[in-house]
Amino acid sequence: MTATFETTAWSCAVRLVVTDDRVLDRAARDLVALLDRVDRAASRFRADSALGVANARAGRPCAIPRLLVDLVGAALDAAAATDGAVDPTLGLAMQRIGYDRDIAAVQAGDVAAGSPTVPSLPGRWRSVRLHREAGLLTVPVGTALDLGATAKAWTADRAATTLAGRYGTGVLVELGGDLAVAGSRPGGWVVRVAERAGAGDGQLITLRHGGLTTSTTTVRTWTRGGRPQHHIVDPVSGEPVTGPWRTATVAAGSALAANTASTAAVVMGAGARAWLRDQGLAARLVDQAGAVHVLGGWPDPRPAAELLGAAS
Repeated sequence: MTATFETTAWSCAVRLVVTDDRVLDRAARDLVALLDRVDRAASRFRADSALGVANARAGRPCAIPRLLVDLVGAALDAAAATDGAVDPTLGLAMQRIGYDRDIAAVQAGDVAAGSPTVPSLPGRWRSVRLHREAGLLTVPVGTALDLGATAKAWTADRAATTLAGRYGTGVLVELGGDLAVAGSRPGGWVVRVAERAGAGDGQLITLRHGGLTTSTTTVRTWTRGGRPQHHIVDPVSGEPVTGPWRTATVAAGSALAANTASTAAVVMGAGARAWLRDQGLAARLVDQAGAVHVLGGWPDPRPAAELLGAAS
């Protein structure tokens, strides 16, 4: 019998669904433990995280744990796959626009204008030095790594795959807008796709394998000096993206691949459709006026009357 565990972490909803209710408690404990390990390894908001230490030592090789090696490697692979549209070296740009602590704290009040945002340097991700075998990371001087664009999706994939193998059950893991499935569930998972959790509109689709992610400029928002901001940053300008798409949802072979593509689509703007088609990916794009555009075999939009599995 299917069973569900829900909690919050990293200021987002966490959902675990298993097809064997007998393993839910153990699987939930394992998931919470993994989330804690990832936070201690890769949080940009913790000075004592392994990533925080490496950022503070920019320009010098820093020994990092294997978990952070995997997370940084995933971020650099995403940058290479998108020609830098998904760039992990935007930590300082995030700070300049006010995203310098947990999003719940940022959203609690207007962020002071502070220092002006300055243009980033496209391609700085190529200067990150990661020795995967030795576990050494060198962050380029003048930058800070922010793994927010990939770490949640990587963690969803790792959790789903690990739990399915460990407990012999079908598994769905959702971390905010990043959703991964693993193991066996005949007929797949019916999930609701919407711009924000709990929204009345949306679309029901069936996910049989891999991952599904949504990247949007409408949820992690705040004001800075009276001006609206969001967390998806253009690597060229160092400012929040202002392109034609406010939301992109992509289905792919993993949550990491899907998130890489959905984030890249928002950043790429007008060029996103052609790029997604070249990648052979099914996608649902929402423009600034709220109109929905689908491509790559994504099913035609239809109202979602109810949530029948887990929401993305």
